[in-house]
Amino acid sequence: MQKSVRYNEGHALFLSAVARKEGTKRGYLSKKTAENSRWHEKFFALHQNVLFYFENEQSARPAGIYLLEGCTCERAPAPKMSTTGKEALEKQHYFLIMFGHDGQKPLELRTEEECECDEWVEAIQQASYSDIIIEREVLMQKYIHLVQIVETEKVAANQLRTQLEDQDTEIERLKAEIIALNKTKERMRPYHVFHENDDPDIKKIKKVQSFMRGWLCRRKWKIIVQDYICSPHAESMRKRNQIVFNMVEAETEYVHQLYILVNCFLRPLRMAASSKKPPISHDDVSSIFLNSETIMFLHEIFHQGLKARIANWPTLVLADLFDILLPMLNIYQEFVRNHQYSLQVLANCKQNRDFDKLLKQYESNAACEGRMLETFLTYPMFQIPRYIITLHELLAHTPHEHVERKSLEFAKSKLEELSRVMHDEVSDTENIRKNLAIERMIVEGCDILLDTSQTFVRQGSLIQLPSVERGKLSKVRLGSLSLKKEGERQCFLFTKHFLVCTRSSGGKLHLLKQGGVLSLIDCTLIEEPDANDEESKAGGQVFGQLDFKLVVEPSDSSSFTVVLLAPSRQEKAAWTSDISQCIDNIRCNGLMTSVFEENSKVTVPYMIKSDVRLHKDDVDICFSKTLNSCKVPQIRYASVERLLERLTDLRFLSIDFLNTFLHTYRIFTTATVVMDKLADIYKKPFSSIPIRSLELFFATNQNNRGVDHVNDKSPRLCRKFSSPPPLSIPSRTTSPVRTRKLSLHSPITARVGGLDLTSPLSNYSTPTPTTSSPPPPPSSTSPPPNNSNEAGDMSPCRSPSTPRHLRYRQPGKRPPMCAVSPASAFAIATAAAGHGAPPVFTNSERTCDKEFIIRRAATNRVLNVLRHWVSKHSQDFEMNGDLKMSVICLLEEVLRDPDLLPQERKATANILNALSQDDQEDAQLRIEDILQMADCPKAECFESLSAMELAEQITLLDHIVFRSIPYESFLGQGWMKVDKTERTPYIMKTSQHFNDMSNLVASQIMTHTDVGSRANSIEKWVAVADICRCLNNYNGVLEITSALNRSAIYRLKKTWAKVSKQTKALMDKLQKIVSSEGRFKNLRETLKNCNPPCVPYLGMYLTDLAFIEEGTPNFTEEGLVNFSKMRMISHIIREIRQFQQTPYRIEHQPKVTQYLLDKTLIMDEDTLYDLSLKIEPRLPA
Repeated sequence: MQKSVRYNEGHALFLSAVARKEGTKRGYLSKKTAENSRWHEKFFALHQNVLFYFENEQSARPAGIYLLEGCTCERAPAPKMSTTGKEALEKQHYFLIMFGHDGQKPLELRTEEECECDEWVEAIQQASYSDIIIEREVLMQKYIHLVQIVETEKVAANQLRTQLEDQDTEIERLKAEIIALNKTKERMRPYHVFHENDDPDIKKIKKVQSFMRGWLCRRKWKIIVQDYICSPHAESMRKRNQIVFNMVEAETEYVHQLYILVNCFLRPLRMAASSKKPPISHDDVSSIFLNSETIMFLHEIFHQGLKARIANWPTLVLADLFDILLPMLNIYQEFVRNHQYSLQVLANCKQNRDFDKLLKQYESNAACEGRMLETFLTYPMFQIPRYIITLHELLAHTPHEHVERKSLEFAKSKLEELSRVMHDEVSDTENIRKNLAIERMIVEGCDILLDTSQTFVRQGSLIQLPSVERGKLSKVRLGSLSLKKEGERQCFLFTKHFLVCTRSSGGKLHLLKQGGVLSLIDCTLIEEPDANDEESKAGGQVFGQLDFKLVVEPSDSSSFTVVLLAPSRQEKAAWTSDISQCIDNIRCNGLMTSVFEENSKVTVPYMIKSDVRLHKDDVDICFSKTLNSCKVPQIRYASVERLLERLTDLRFLSIDFLNTFLHTYRIFTTATVVMDKLADIYKKPFSSIPIRSLELFFATNQNNRGVDHVNDKSPRLCRKFSSPPPLSIPSRTTSPVRTRKLSLHSPITARVGGLDLTSPLSNYSTPTPTTSSPPPPPSSTSPPPNNSNEAGDMSPCRSPSTPRHLRYRQPGKRPPMCAVSPASAFAIATAAAGHGAPPVFTNSERTCDKEFIIRRAATNRVLNVLRHWVSKHSQDFEMNGDLKMSVICLLEEVLRDPDLLPQERKATANILNALSQDDQEDAQLRIEDILQMADCPKAECFESLSAMELAEQITLLDHIVFRSIPYESFLGQGWMKVDKTERTPYIMKTSQHFNDMSNLVASQIMTHTDVGSRANSIEKWVAVADICRCLNNYNGVLEITSALNRSAIYRLKKTWAKVSKQTKALMDKLQKIVSSEGRFKNLRETLKNCNPPCVPYLGMYLTDLAFIEEGTPNFTEEGLVNFSKMRMISHIIREIRQFQQTPYRIEHQPKVTQYLLDKTLIMDEDTLYDLSLKIEPRLPA
């Protein structure tokens, strides 16, 4: 016989945990014991109609349980006590819980606060289900009453239906009587007066007829409307209406942005300009905000018109609004033309600390949402292309016979004309906006970025290795530094400077106190360890040849060495090639400027002006007002021939032009054409280079200044030139540690006339040698022993500019100098890679040999272009075997040249090695290897995997898929074409992987039938998304948040009710980061402040590329290449490749990736929604 009542202890423990965590009422109460009538303090928790009490708040198991069903609770008076304890009792408040059956003593409880006592009494009184039962009985009675009413209405409806049938019969009878009466009336018309209007029966008949006609008409129209709703035309109109609604929302946001620009910046700055100590002048304010206020007023009117059209919906006529807007858009042309100048004025004003402080105060306004003034000034540049896209979509859903068709097409054509100009201006000012954005990220500020001629080249994360004075690595920390983040640096390369920063936890950048800003004019690049330097060689072996050095020799302080470590060989090759090219540009431009100023009447600006092909528009080229890094006007439109001519111009090679050309050349030409041009330049330089370029290349003083009477103290000859690098004369005994430079202001003269291509080379006159007195050496310089063998001069793999052998000379001696022509100096300075021994000329005639110099300069240019092409775009050669063989054949032909300089030979060999060596990234996982693992049986389930494991492997998979996309896939909008799978397979794989991961998250949540389990899964996935955010995997964050926002998951109200508030707040934060609002403005800002590695959301960049492609064609009507568009496309591709090339250091875990790639766990959208309806059915209406 059972002696006790059994209960489910596990369920009781679960309810106690829920009560302790989410109970209706929780707190400490004093409970009176039944044995000794003492009061003990316990922790009570009320959940529904069950009251638990614990020994304390941290207790896991309850000390007791009370079922409150059928009980009553009321306040109780305090017990009588002696006078000594009366005062203490007044502070206590008692209440009783009395149970509704005999034999159960009431539960006596007390609290210290009266309000708390009242709350407990009220909560316990409402805990019983008896009130709910009574309410249920009342509802049942109401339900029965409503059922009776429905039955009564059904009976009444049947009666009315019977009456209608009777009336139909009566109508037929009355019709027959009417016909008979009409016949009688015709016969009796002369004798009787017709009184039909006064007959009440006739009125009834007409009323019934009217009712029947209306009913038939309504039925007919109902059928017509239903058929129209299902028609394709109605579907097209619905889409058209949706486009208009979206346009109104976008216009509302744009007007709000203009309102912030005017009210938060323009008007406050006008007031500041009128103050006693103005931080900015009224002219500068007008220059920065030209037409901004007028544009705001214009779009407020346009916005009001749009809202008025919406009020008249469904009649949406928009053409007349655009007819009003188009004549006013001339102010946009003025704004666009002024945009670059406004940013330059703003950059100059920021150098005033008072203005900069005031501007930061304005930007901290909550309405700005963390956006800078430059951002608001750029918004109008994108509004016209947005109108074009909207009109394009409207026309796609507007029938050809529509009344607005022609007006919309006319508006679209006018806007496209304006957009072409605006796209060019956006491209030209992109560099200024980029520089200002980076300057704002640096806490200390960086004045060099306010120089509008400073062009951004690349950025990335590198590891800085410790170094000592002579640039040798410290062996103490080599092994451990790579495992620590203390050496990680965020590096930015510009055409003139190299910035090294650390990033704080908040995302802000801090320049290093020493070596944070490196002037490239003072730098020498060493790409590989010195073969004679054992420590450098050992360091190279430790780091797998991933390190490179920058030897900095500033003129006003001691030299030092910056040693940087790249994450991969490909990344190192990209960095070193860009740094080398920037150093070359500075030094070559400086050499030519200085030499031309000293030796010729032709200065560099005059040289550019005298060659009209460099700045004057022609039928095959059009220039922009903006100058590139070589101070030459940027190309806006040009033919393919002119672009190839600029690529091979021996006088200069802009790094921004080279990057843009190599990224986008396949849009307007082929690799074969480019290689043929490079081969022609090498093999036939005189016939392939324009004659005018050769003449200016050899332009010298036509007055033939005497070389025997040179005034060394002439102010013209002694003037310092700040931008070109110092050029020194080789020395055999100079110390490699302490060096001194001879600036180019030393007198260099020649008796060389202009280039005469028709005269034989034997007639070329030999220059007269001359000497100059060097300045005295520093007192700290001491010559080493003569048997030093020039150890410092034999360092290989240096930058092409200013080889080390040209940087030292013996103090106190006067070296012999040849009269160096500008071309000679240029050829020396632009030796292809600067590797190996110094160039040795057998005699002065060879030094000034025109053909020899031209061939050396042409070889240098070919090797420079090939070096960038091979190091940055290796996939071009991996996918095109013919291209690879043609490059190898050309380089082998270069190696067979008997006049090849040692540094050129070294550079050629390096390019050949880069082409022939195996890919160093093969050790990393490939997308094919990962996808094959999906076929293996899964070894783990979701519950057994931690959130950290899932987040790391999701990040690893996302980055592997992301980095596998070749850059050429981003050209031509192949992902939007019909054959997108064949044209851009890797972008399609990335999109499919995103959808699979999102489906996996949704499917895993829906597999649980229990509400609590689903809520736990949601909380775990949100934790995974947050870890992905910490790993800079914003693609993974969007995969998870998009899954949680699906209709099948979002509608589960009972499940979301169980999710904690902290999880919901965290999810809102993640959704705000990856929101598409404002063209992903939050995500873009986050990407600016994060350190690679990173996985961005690819759809953001595809939207940008589609925006550019839709707004501007690749070719003009004259057939010229739109190179401004190529620059914008190149800018986006460079940002994508920056994130692709920095790998994650995450260990692959097959058990986790097998689960993530198991497609048997994935359900389609329909299955998910059906399962959602089964789990939580719809509530009845």
